[in-house]
Amino acid sequence: MTPVRVLAVASEVYPIVKTGGLADVAGALPTALKAHGIEMRTLMPGYPDVIRLLSGAEELRSWPDYFGGPGRLLAGSRDGLDLFVLDVPHLYARPGNPYVTAEGVDWPDNGVRFAALARVAADIGHGLVPAFVPDVVHAHDWQAGLAPAYLHYDGRPRPGTVMTIHNMAYQGKFDRTLAGAVGLPRDAAFDVHGLEYFGGISFLKAGLQFADRITTVSPTYAHEIQSDEGGMGLGGLLRERSSVLSGILNGIDVDVWNPQTDPHIAYRFSTQDIAFRAANKAVLQQQFNLDSSDEAPLLGVISRLSWQKGLDLLLEAIPTILDQGMQLALLGSGERDLQDRYQAVARANPGRIGVLIGYDEILAHLIQAGSDALLVPSRFEPCGLTQLCALRYGAVPIVSRVGGLEDTIVDIGEAGRDATGFKFGPVTADALAGTLRKANAAFHDKATWRRLQLSGLATDVSWRNRAGEYAALYRGLMASRRM
Repeated sequence: MTPVRVLAVASEVYPIVKTGGLADVAGALPTALKAHGIEMRTLMPGYPDVIRLLSGAEELRSWPDYFGGPGRLLAGSRDGLDLFVLDVPHLYARPGNPYVTAEGVDWPDNGVRFAALARVAADIGHGLVPAFVPDVVHAHDWQAGLAPAYLHYDGRPRPGTVMTIHNMAYQGKFDRTLAGAVGLPRDAAFDVHGLEYFGGISFLKAGLQFADRITTVSPTYAHEIQSDEGGMGLGGLLRERSSVLSGILNGIDVDVWNPQTDPHIAYRFSTQDIAFRAANKAVLQQQFNLDSSDEAPLLGVISRLSWQKGLDLLLEAIPTILDQGMQLALLGSGERDLQDRYQAVARANPGRIGVLIGYDEILAHLIQAGSDALLVPSRFEPCGLTQLCALRYGAVPIVSRVGGLEDTIVDIGEAGRDATGFKFGPVTADALAGTLRKANAAFHDKATWRRLQLSGLATDVSWRNRAGEYAALYRGLMASRRM
């Protein structure tokens, strides 16, 4: 098997920096690819936590003026990941969230911050680090979208390029003047066949326009984003490039998400004997101030509180949850109105509805281990990871029929297949309420519920096969470029 070198470019990588599923993918995929002969190193920004946690840091290159201030390219490792880190303090040495201020507003220089990341990615592609010259540069989401554009406009021999869309809703849109300011050809870049996007520029469009291959994180989402609605303004471009677009399902790190070894849950259990799930449920009820009850189905939610995630629809279904004798434990943050409404519902229904605003990785593990069912009512969902974790922990997923949720969950009504959960469509409050009633009936049929749990536990949610698809994509791309 011929070794292949891939430079991944990502704005966040678990367990170092995480705001969403992109970090989980960027953190797990390199390790999974090793079994397929792929050597992947990941380039990420030098946020304070990254610099603090980087082990064995070696300075590879320094610049007195890199996009407006001094910068360095470092190499090091963390948690088994081989990393390149762009240490440019005036761009990245900021507290808190990588993308927004403490007030929740985008950093005004985000365009420059992530153009700098993409520029050094392209330079590594051209051989900036002689010890690691990649065969492929793999850009993740809009923050890395300029990497394929820089490599294209440089007009030099270059590696192959792959662009992965984790969520079409985030497109990296900026004023047209930024193109010239970050070293792209001003006139050529501001073109319908370049970065131009409704009078401005889009970093995501740049990646989709110039990458040799485009992937997204599930087959169904790959189909959905080619529509005008699902493509969110880029559906036409994706239809034009459909011959190089594919959907590869995400996996999860089954070492991190392993109920037999998980240090974050109250009681560990094996996939062959899930009796200790009941003990985790009891602890979860305590954490959310819910009534202690074995017979009340406990619904878990771990989500950003947003329109995309369908959390407004779940609010409309609260009467059904209460009427059916169910409980709800919700962990998440997001839109202020939704946060306020969920907190009000919890105050009005003590013992039945528990809400914690924010994100807590430890508590997220306990919700998977202790909830009877996990709710993901998204209006669109590129892949989704929480439902994969739920399968791994014996929590039965209740999901909408969109994107990766459609691809990863087998509905109880599907003939000839071992069901793993419940799917509803259309994505409305009425459809969700009806499916909750169906799930409640199944929960009280212990044999049916156990079959759902065991089928979920038997599902392969690891990166093993998915990583093989990425390896085949890289090798196919290299072969096509040699022709």
